[in-house]
Order: sequence, then C-alpha cells, then structure tokens
Amino acid sequence: MSQLTNFSNLHFIGQRLQRLLPNSQAVALAILLIICPLLIYLLSGLLMPVFASIILAYLLNGIVIMAENKNIPRLVSVYVVYSGFLACLGFAIFILMPIVSSQAIQLIQKIPAMLNKAQMEIMRLPQLYPQFMTEESVKEFMVSVQNELLSYGQEIISTSAASVIGLVSALIYLFLVPMMVFFFLKDRDILLNWILKFMPKDRNLTTLVWSEVDLQIANYVRGKLIEVFILWAVSFITFTAIELNYAMLLAVLMGISVMIPYVGATLVTFPVLGVATMQWGISGDYFMYTVIAYSIIQAIDGVVLVPLLFSEAVNLHPIAIIIAILFFGGLWGFWGVFFAIPLATLVKAVLNAWPHIEDHTPIKFNRNQQL
Repeated sequence: MSQLTNFSNLHFIGQRLQRLLPNSQAVALAILLIICPLLIYLLSGLLMPVFASIILAYLLNGIVIMAENKNIPRLVSVYVVYSGFLACLGFAIFILMPIVSSQAIQLIQKIPAMLNKAQMEIMRLPQLYPQFMTEESVKEFMVSVQNELLSYGQEIISTSAASVIGLVSALIYLFLVPMMVFFFLKDRDILLNWILKFMPKDRNLTTLVWSEVDLQIANYVRGKLIEVFILWAVSFITFTAIELNYAMLLAVLMGISVMIPYVGATLVTFPVLGVATMQWGISGDYFMYTVIAYSIIQAIDGVVLVPLLFSEAVNLHPIAIIIAILFFGGLWGFWGVFFAIPLATLVKAVLNAWPHIEDHTPIKFNRNQQL
C-alpha cells in the first residue's frame, strides 16, 4: 500500500512539474534572450561599429522591402536606398553638424555673461519677495551653483584631453559603418542563412516573438523618424521667423527630444526659454512669441503627430515607457534611453508569447493521502 502511495505521489509531482516547466521552444527562446544580451554587453567595446551597422542596416532594410513590394529588384532597391542613406549622412556631417557645432560654441562662449545676468536677477529676489527668501540664502545658493559649474568645467577639460582618441574613433566609424551597412543590406539572405545554422531547429516560439517585435519596431522607428524630421523643420522655420538666436541648434534639440518620450520635451524647454530670456528678457514681446510658438509646436506634436504616426505602433502604457526609460537608461546610458521603447516592446512580446500555465482540472486532495 505504501508503494502505491509513493508511486501516486511521484506521479502527482511529475504532472505538476510538467505543467510548470516550459516546453523546448520556450527553453530555446530563454537561451537566446540570455546569450544575445550577454554577447552584446561583453563585445560592445570591440564590435560597436558592427552593432551600429546591423541596426542601421535593419532600419534601411524596411525601406528596401517596401521598394521590393513595388516589383523593384532587390539589388536595385539596395543601391537606391543606400545612395539615399549616404546623401543623408553627407548632409548631416558636412552641412548640419558644422552649423550646429558653430552655434553651440557661440552659446558656450556666452554662458558666463548669461550666468552673470541670471545672478543679478536672482539677487533681486530677496528685495521683491522678502517673506520667502533672504539675501544670505540666495548667496549660499549661488555659491553652490558656481561650485557645481566649476566641477562640470573641470570634467569637460579632462574629457577634452581624450578628444583626439574620440576623433580617431569617429573617423574609423565614418569609414567602416557605411561599408558594413552596404554589405549587410546586399548579402542579408546569405548572412541570415548562415546565422540560422547555429539556431535551434525548434524555434517556432522565437519566430513568433520576433515577428511581433519586428512589426512593432518597424512602425515605431518609421513614425519616430518622421516625427523627428517634422519637428526639426517646423522648429527651425519658426525660430528663424521670430529671429531667435541659435535657431538651428535649438531646432535640432527639439527634434532629438522626441527620442526620449515625456522626458525629452521637458528637458528641451530650458534651453529654448533660456535663450529667449537672455535675448529679449521675460517682459519682451518676442519672449512671449517664443513661448506661444514653442507651446503650439509641442501641442501639435502631442495632439496631432503622435496619434497620427503611432496609431498602429507600440501599444505600451505610459508607466511602462517611463519604467523602461529608467531601467534601460540606468543600465546602458544614452543608448539604453534611445532603445528603451523597442526593448520594452521585446519584453512585452516575450511575455505575450511565453507559454502560460493553465490548469483547468481542479486538484482534489485526499485527507488520508500523505504528500
């Protein structure tokens, strides 16, 4: 009788383990999710140009596929898309970057004068609002701000010593990355077939997850690039029309800000309004024009562009997006923030596709049975 009871117990435990343990496809997916980030983390210092080329080739491949769907041969599509990529890269390097860097240098040179003007305005606050602050507290605040700025300046000087190494790395990237992007686009099928040889044969679950992630990321990236371009162009035209200083620099910051949801729009407010304040003062009419124009641009982005461009894109709750930005940004810095939403989409796709534990048969225990 005891042997039958033990056998029944073992059979019961086996059934429970079989329900709890994932299938082989889930195991293969879990292994890939562990190995791939680990390899990227360990080899990012050595193979960062390769990873950057893969990402760019993946983004451009979507345009190539759209051209193929219109009965254009793949090789022709690759050459056309790659030529457009080189044209955009040349515009960014030889036209956009010199203007932005020149305006950034001019702004940095005027920072001491801007700080002195801000200090004079702040020192007037105890006279205007003596019930809220005293002159001593304002002086202590200004001393702490000056110390922080001094420390930041020392860090900039120390990092500028390594600028030569950074320049050499940038030149290497400028040569290697476009070349590898071309070959990744041209020989995509050959490279994918070679990689699939090392993948598990039972990978239906992995294919399902990648299909969902691929669709979501494609929609997100396409919409985000369009949003960046529209916001940059509209901001540049608007800031130029009201004769705001550093219009190109501020327009580029406006475009980049949409890469960081919720946080970017808040951060870019400070340089835009700061430049307007130093140029015209808070009481100036053009300052109010800048505030109104900036508010209208942000409203159009939030009310019109985002719903229009991302209606079929990533369906994530704002809390999930903020958590993803904090988590991946703390893990990988700027690139973690940049890819926070695609990575959150990957996590969501894995959770949706992962085998769920469903037990429709209620478990009945015998009082006399020993577990």
